[in-house]
Amino acid sequence: MSESKVIDARDTFCPGPLMELITYMKQANVGDTLELLSTDKGTASDVPEWINKVGHEMISSEKIDEVWHIKVRKAK
Repeated sequence: MSESKVIDARDTFCPGPLMELITYMKQANVGDTLELLSTDKGTASDVPEWINKVGHEMISSEKIDEVWHIKVRKAK
């Protein structure tokens, strides 16, 4: 059964949000969904770039009230 986890990295700065996502991704099982919350503007480009490089699946990326909500599924 896949799980879903929220990673609250608001008010941290690059590369903090990406590093937190990487840490949790290493602990996650294939098929798990992680949602990263970030107020760092670099997150919107850093995370998709990393996801494409390592081969996970980008589910969604949207900014709501100055907070990026980026959902990623572990693919391998």
